Amino acid sequence: MGRRLDIDRLLSQLETAPQALDPLYVVMGDEPLLVTEATDGLRAAARRAGYLERTSLILDARGDWSAVIAATQNISLFGDRRLVEVKIPTGKPGKIGGETLIKLAGLTQGGALSDTLVLVGLPRLDKTTRNSKWAASLLDAATLIELPAIERAELPRWIQQRLARQNQQLEPASLEWMADKVEGNLLAAFQEVQKLALLYPEGKLSPKDVEQAVLNVARYDVFSLRDAMLSGNPARALSVLAGLRAEGEALPLVLWAVGEEIRVMARIAAMTAAGQDLSGAMRQQRIFGPRENLMRQTLRRVPARTWSAAVQHAHDVDRLIKGLKVAGRLDDPWEELARLTLRIANAGAHA
Repeated sequence: MGRRLDIDRLLSQLETAPQALDPLYVVMGDEPLLVTEATDGLRAAARRAGYLERTSLILDARGDWSAVIAATQNISLFGDRRLVEVKIPTGKPGKIGGETLIKLAGLTQGGALSDTLVLVGLPRLDKTTRNSKWAASLLDAATLIELPAIERAELPRWIQQRLARQNQQLEPASLEWMADKVEGNLLAAFQEVQKLALLYPEGKLSPKDVEQAVLNVARYDVFSLRDAMLSGNPARALSVLAGLRAEGEALPLVLWAVGEEIRVMARIAAMTAAGQDLSGAMRQQRIFGPRENLMRQTLRRVPARTWSAAVQHAHDVDRLIKGLKVAGRLDDPWEELARLTLRIANAGAHA
């Protein structure tokens, strides 16, 4: 069996022993914030260890899986080590993809990829998929970073752990209060914890200070942007995005909020295209209440083919934020994020 690490152990290991990288990692989970943290940590460690050439592939059952093995075999002109990322947003690689992943696992276990580090990104897999031959082979060869969903009951402890990372403490009643105010949303909780680090010094925080910080919300917020995009209101979406930029909101956080919705919608669209009941797909992705109604309307409005392209677009914006050039994209990541937002907000308008 491969190794198993939670995200805290992974990040700690990468910090204390950055050269001790395994040849194959699988990051599995549906929480975009945690997935981003894990993959960013691995990318940074890979760069420090000399894996300077990076190939990123996003594939599904209809993708060109020959590109995966090719990426591990190409010889760098400069002799650099390689990082090969394979993202499978649907968790369904198909027959050829499954065979490729089995081969990849075998190459890794056989030591045939000495200058290559492979990072596979998967959503949370159901029991049947997890027991499939390709998944079993992959997980047996890999170091697995499994990122469980942070449910409402676990959120106060998660907030406490994040505060501890910035040397701040908060009493239990205030932790519960914060969890209620963010309505169980992990990204919102992360934003509030970051805000507390900016506003207050290290040490114990008073309930009054925390309430003042959390209730002092910006005029524009990422959830308004998300809702405007999904509801097909491009003018409102651009207005909120401009407000977020003017107020100095962190661009990675804005992308997470937009990208999270796009990835969820892409997964649901893929599930329904494969014949799964829409209500069941919504439950599986933990979509309930008013958000479910909004997403149903969005799915009716936006052509199914839009979602996979939008996932790639979000990935390109992430690369722009990191200072990388992307062919066919604007240099300003804020402007490119606006184009991505309009891609969804305007979709179906002229159908």
